[in-house]
Amino acid sequence: MNILETRGLRKVYGTGEAKVLALDGIDMTVERGEFVAIVGSSGSGKTTFLNMIGGLDVPTEGEIIVDRKKLQKLSDDELTVFRRRKIGFIFQQYNLIPMLNVWENIILPLKIDGHPVDKEYIMEIVGMLGIKEKRKSAPNQLSGGQQQRVAIARALATKPALILADEPTGNLDSRTSQDVLGLLKITSERFHQTVIMITHNEEIAQLANRILRIEDGRIEKK
Repeated sequence: MNILETRGLRKVYGTGEAKVLALDGIDMTVERGEFVAIVGSSGSGKTTFLNMIGGLDVPTEGEIIVDRKKLQKLSDDELTVFRRRKIGFIFQQYNLIPMLNVWENIILPLKIDGHPVDKEYIMEIVGMLGIKEKRKSAPNQLSGGQQQRVAIARALATKPALILADEPTGNLDSRTSQDVLGLLKITSERFHQTVIMITHNEEIAQLANRILRIEDGRIEKK
């Protein structure tokens, strides 16, 4: 079953001589449970693509269907709720709340949505990610790798339909990057999560089940 489908996705910024075609007709599908890596040079359109499917930006043309919902058909308020419930984000910057401890950061999306916390499920996640003993620690007491593990746990906490990771190891050294991405793959498999990851690191991309390359706003044909 497809969890994501894009049809004729185009994004144009600016007008006239300042016009930039960031995405040029992307058609793709991602099946539930897949781990897909998207690679491409700087300015190729990969981050724009991630923002589109995450509902953070609006396409100029085309359709985006996530978990059978057409994003263009949702109002701003509906899209905000859908994004919070159905899409988990992992960014290069960990985006943890400094005044909240690890546990509070992880369950924050559930609290905002008024959902009960499945403590058994969250404990299983933090155990797999190796941060169980850090639950009461503040973010500034953690290493970069540990903070990114917290970000992964937070993304998994709502049991989203789709996890979007934008250069998730960009601030980590090579060894820590491999460790963190390996854990992301293991946890996504354990909890049957679908992951789409942007990375410039070809070695890290090899961890994915499928690799797509975007150049000049288009998916390159193999």
